[in-house]
Amino acid sequence: MTELSGHALRLTIMVGEDEVFAHRPVYTEIVILARESGLAGATVVRGIESFGRRSIVHTSRLVSLSNDLPVVITIIDEDAKIRAFLPKVTAIVKGGIVTVEVVAVVQFVGTHDELTGGDEHSPTSR
Repeated sequence: MTELSGHALRLTIMVGEDEVFAHRPVYTEIVILARESGLAGATVVRGIESFGRRSIVHTSRLVSLSNDLPVVITIIDEDAKIRAFLPKVTAIVKGGIVTVEVVAVVQFVGTHDELTGGDEHSPTSR
């Protein structure tokens, strides 16, 4: 399990859910690369409404405009690991925004599955 405390960086990537790289959603590709790169974790959250550079509103409230909702990928890890990962992200993200902020990690505790050794998404647990 990765140890993480004190000073860290938060990498935030905002893209449309319809953005694709190598025949996969951009958010899926970033999560896979983050795991392969040994980062502490990645979280993907789907938004319900947004507008960006072109001022087009995307919303889940209207059926006709319910495509390409915002997706936010957040990764928090050590400064060096995030900075090393950035070129992989910028090579994938062709539309959206990528930000990095300094954060203070107060607590980073594994889930129950990690503590008991199980991981339902691990290929070895199937």
